[in-house]
Amino acid sequence: MVDLGDQETAERVGRSRALTLTLLGGLFLMQQLSNFVSEARHPERPVDYVRAVVWLVTSVVMVVIVATNFWFGRPEVGPLINDEVTRAHRAEALRFGFLATMIACFCLYPVTLFEPLSGRHAIHLVMSVGIAAALVRFGLLERRALADE
Repeated sequence: MVDLGDQETAERVGRSRALTLTLLGGLFLMQQLSNFVSEARHPERPVDYVRAVVWLVTSVVMVVIVATNFWFGRPEVGPLINDEVTRAHRAEALRFGFLATMIACFCLYPVTLFEPLSGRHAIHLVMSVGIAAALVRFGLLERRALADE
């Protein structure tokens, strides 16, 4: 039996998740683009190593967010915010993120024929595009589903 308080909590979490993931994906991508512009202007500096570690940790957190049903609140609410529709949206978002990653690779390959790019920079670019695409797609699908209710 589902507690009405848990149901209300799940609805509130679902609404905030939809907006948060959309914004988080967009902000993540904009921040990474800012990093690329900064790296293009300045050669490697010690602060770049810190930035790389922060990006890597942030990327891991973003992947966990989009790929799992993360929930730190009451255990009864977890299954309510991971219903069948949300699982379908998560699968679609991961598919979309994969396709965005492949498109980034297709675009990046010919560029590297004329402009050398380090492996680390290529990985950074490709991962950032894929993660941001998956986050934004998941958030938009969740928002659309909430609007249809």
